Amino acid sequence: MFDKAKKKSAKSFLQELRSNTAGNTLAMAGMALFPLAAMIGGGVDMSRIYLVQTRLQQACDAGALAGRRQMAGGYWGANNNAANTAANNMFRANFDTNAYGSYDGTTAFSENAGTVTGTATVKLDMAVMQMFGFGTKNVSVECDASMAIPNTDVMFVLDTTGSMNCPDTGSNYCGNNGDVEASNARIRGLRSAVKCFYETLAKRDSDEDCGSTPASGSENTAHLRFGFMPYSTNVNVGKLLPNDFLANNWTYQSREAVTRLENVVVDYEAGTPYVYGSTYYYDGSWSRRSTVDTHYNVRNSYACNSLQPDDYDEMSGNESGRFSESSWTSGGNRITRWYTDETGTRYDYSTQYSSSRDRCRIRLRTRTLLQRREYRQVDTPVYEQQQVFSHYDYKPVTFNVSGLKAGGSSWNNSIDLPIGNQGLDTGVTWDGCIEERQTVRTTNFNPIPTAAYDLDIDRVPTTGNPATQWGPLLEDAVWGRYGGYNNSRTTDTVSSSYTLSRNFSYTCANEARKLQRWDNPADFDNYLDDLDATGSTYHDIGLIWGARFLSPTGIFAAENATTDNGGAIDRHLIFMTDGDTVTSNSQYTSYGVEWYDRRRTSANSAPSSNDLTTQ
Repeated sequence: MFDKAKKKSAKSFLQELRSNTAGNTLAMAGMALFPLAAMIGGGVDMSRIYLVQTRLQQACDAGALAGRRQMAGGYWGANNNAANTAANNMFRANFDTNAYGSYDGTTAFSENAGTVTGTATVKLDMAVMQMFGFGTKNVSVECDASMAIPNTDVMFVLDTTGSMNCPDTGSNYCGNNGDVEASNARIRGLRSAVKCFYETLAKRDSDEDCGSTPASGSENTAHLRFGFMPYSTNVNVGKLLPNDFLANNWTYQSREAVTRLENVVVDYEAGTPYVYGSTYYYDGSWSRRSTVDTHYNVRNSYACNSLQPDDYDEMSGNESGRFSESSWTSGGNRITRWYTDETGTRYDYSTQYSSSRDRCRIRLRTRTLLQRREYRQVDTPVYEQQQVFSHYDYKPVTFNVSGLKAGGSSWNNSIDLPIGNQGLDTGVTWDGCIEERQTVRTTNFNPIPTAAYDLDIDRVPTTGNPATQWGPLLEDAVWGRYGGYNNSRTTDTVSSSYTLSRNFSYTCANEARKLQRWDNPADFDNYLDDLDATGSTYHDIGLIWGARFLSPTGIFAAENATTDNGGAIDRHLIFMTDGDTVTSNSQYTSYGVEWYDRRRTSANSAPSSNDLTTQ
């Protein structure tokens, strides 16, 4: 049982102690020393832990970044684990062994799907808190680093001219290598470089051996688009444009059928048939002779012969239908000839005389007879005045080419033009290459002339204004004409009733590709593998259209200005070629056949190859 007296005594003691200020301060201070030491010591050791953890984190981050930088577009274990070595070296450069009293440090770096991950751990003994039962603290951090590119558009302007078939060794001229790719052709090196560039940025495995393989799952999912502008003598972009970007009418070095008014036979007035001649033919063989009559008391053979009936023909009266009919004209008349057959019988008599009996027998044989009649009919002509073909005028001709437009951005592959035999419509195929819009004749393009719409990469065509629109490049609609006493090239109109030689050369580059994602590496590879190296080298047309397809403020502004969510885009044009400009005034280029059209050079004289090169 609790002692109430003792309780009262203890309470009294404490009350007295509280009220008595003489001699109890030291005891109270001594009691407060231990929690105060714990607070100060904990702060000191926490500061040490924070310092070690901060420096350890910085070193881990630096190591992960160094390892990812060393890895670049390759793989983690490449070059004897150079990336891992770089990561550890950078870590040690930022965190000394046993720094800040730490010890037994460990680090580990690894890579997965293109991301480098690191961990670092050290041990740290407590300086003050040991007296309170706290011993060693493990300090651990984690870090990672990955390579990311900004929103990016890349337009490849690729030289696909004939010289790209040549070997990539040496500088000896090989022309177009017979339009056959050498085993080490320059075009193959171009394909390899573009595929490896794609592999590095997109982190997708192409079919090219680029020295390493992107890690599975490391594909770049940012806004990353690639476009292609292959070029040679021209560019193939027409079917990638809206219908309104091409003019409805375009002028070509072509031909026009010329007619003249002439009396033309439109019908014939039938004449009366008549028998022109008749011929008899035997059909089959003679029958055996038989006695058809006998006479007695005939004194001699002469008397017997006098009793012989006359031979005769008996026709059936059934004439066949006409056959072997033919017609021709003579003196303006149409003469028609045909034949008919009628069958009959030839009766052939003879006598047989017997002097011993004075008997005379009348003998008969028969044979089938065929009478062939030739009929003719002369028809007189009926005339009418009409326009008839006279000749072709070879000259610049404007044609309506709107039939190529199929609505929106869809196109037909051919169009009928009146350039066939004697001006008849004939189908003309369109490959997709284009003729440039309005340009100017000048040798000074600094600054670019205002009217040189062909050099304005941002001008959007105005519907109904052909100066701002492009035209389809139509090979089969063009003739380069020759004339004069020496049959040389001329810009004059040449009249001829014959179909002349074309007198120009033509190639059309592979179709371009607008900026787009290429998430399937096979599609990317196949496009490059299908590029054909052919034609001459016109760098300007490739660069102009590469810039048009890349520009954020031009004909594809709606697609190129920003990302789908409105983000900014970095833009890069990569120009790949094997060398100098190669031109010819007899080639059908994006400015027509230069010898005849002279859109960029003086109209008074034919341009030389040097003139075209400097343009």
